[in-house]
Amino acid sequence: MSVSTSPRKGTSAPKDEEQRLRELGYQPVLARRMGGFGNFAISFSVISILSGCMTLYGFGMSTGGPAVMLWGWAGVGLFVLCVGMALAEVTSAYPTSGALYYMADRLGGRKWGWYTGWLNLLGLLGAIAGIDYGAALFTGALLKLQWGFTPTPGKTMIIFVCILLLHAVINLFGVRVVSILNSISVWWHLAGVAVIVSVLAIVPSHHQSPSFVFTEFVNDTGWHNPLYVAAIGLLLAQYTFCGYDASAHLSEETSNASVSAARGIVRAIWVSWVAGFVLLAGLTFAIQDYAGTQNSETGVPPAQILIDALGTSGATAMLLIVIAAQLFCGNAEVAAASRMVFAFSRDNALPGSSLWRKVSARTQTPVPAVWLSVIVAGVLALPSLYSATAYGAVTAINVIGITPAYAIPVLLKLRAGDRFQRGPWHLGRWSKPVGWIAVVWVAIVTVLFLLPQSSPVTIGSMNYASIALVVVLALATVWWFVARRSYGTPSAYGNAREQAEIEEGII
Repeated sequence: MSVSTSPRKGTSAPKDEEQRLRELGYQPVLARRMGGFGNFAISFSVISILSGCMTLYGFGMSTGGPAVMLWGWAGVGLFVLCVGMALAEVTSAYPTSGALYYMADRLGGRKWGWYTGWLNLLGLLGAIAGIDYGAALFTGALLKLQWGFTPTPGKTMIIFVCILLLHAVINLFGVRVVSILNSISVWWHLAGVAVIVSVLAIVPSHHQSPSFVFTEFVNDTGWHNPLYVAAIGLLLAQYTFCGYDASAHLSEETSNASVSAARGIVRAIWVSWVAGFVLLAGLTFAIQDYAGTQNSETGVPPAQILIDALGTSGATAMLLIVIAAQLFCGNAEVAAASRMVFAFSRDNALPGSSLWRKVSARTQTPVPAVWLSVIVAGVLALPSLYSATAYGAVTAINVIGITPAYAIPVLLKLRAGDRFQRGPWHLGRWSKPVGWIAVVWVAIVTVLFLLPQSSPVTIGSMNYASIALVVVLALATVWWFVARRSYGTPSAYGNAREQAEIEEGII
């Protein structure tokens, strides 16, 4: 497959990005201080294999076991790469902070943009909740290992809130600080995976056989159909491979965004695909006691793998690597979500839009949008106080919210045909086949992760991701009738009223 970054017939030639943003209808107000590597780094940090793979590893052990985790990762990664490439092509044509909903609005109309935006927002906020709550679980496991701390749901929630506050404060310092942290995050993740896998390969005297790692199927869900169980088990990989739209959301703060944001999406996916497979294989080979790992007193199965294989001191060191990676990940996701809130409010799509689109004159950061993002993420995780399976549902909320939002602009681009004006980064003749693969895959996984994850289905074990989806779609529908007259992306260069409102929002 050849990917082109040069202009061709029907393709816009590279232009000054600030001028391009004005052509798309927006007055530049955010600081363009992020380079191509920083843009790649934010998506790579949000995907965060040391967050997604680790926090859902215990889920994977019960929903198909090693075989589904390893082969599911390989298969899901391939399909997600198709989704990412198709989305990158549209991102190159529309490099704005609104990203997915702006693309849908331009290609399909106001209602397409409206619902895509609400789905994207649900997914991004669910991602913050999933990432930071996962970091809280691992922090609780570390505290138990070192000081006998008992990670009850209430105590874990307190740690979670502290992590949310930390990420909010860091994001208030501006995009340059976020970009620096994301660049560090890339090397931290890659070096962390290398260290963890190497230590797990060398130190333990016992390792599982290749047959166990690549063929062992485990079903502790209560469901009897192995295909259904394997399908549910794909959540580990699909959840981890979320968040690469961060490159698009930070495009208004990225130099040469029409190319850099598209490249950032694709690179983040394939690098995570390779490194994640190595991490999952390294962990699975090092399992000493499968049942003991599943029922770990730490509440975090990967922590038990590290304890059994490396002892307390070694496990502590490895957990510190993982927790730091998760903190990098959550910080990057807050940056992406807050830009989505800012952009959606800029187009008057949210209740209280006039507040959420305000930007700090000192840091050129959307401060109220940052605070709204972490507060809503905190609310989404509250059911974890009462339900042991709620965390799986929070991760499913992320997937069923954000994944359809990835496919909608791609579907509308396919429907538009030759009316779609490509940007400087595109797939050439592969655009249609890759696009249709992406759309079909997203349709499949969206249905999968609305299904019950364990049997019997009770109040405590139900997958409330479906309820969250219905609630957000209902809210979007109700609010549409309230805000439809004021909502809308600017047609070109923005009108005087829109630009005046944006300038008034700089505080």
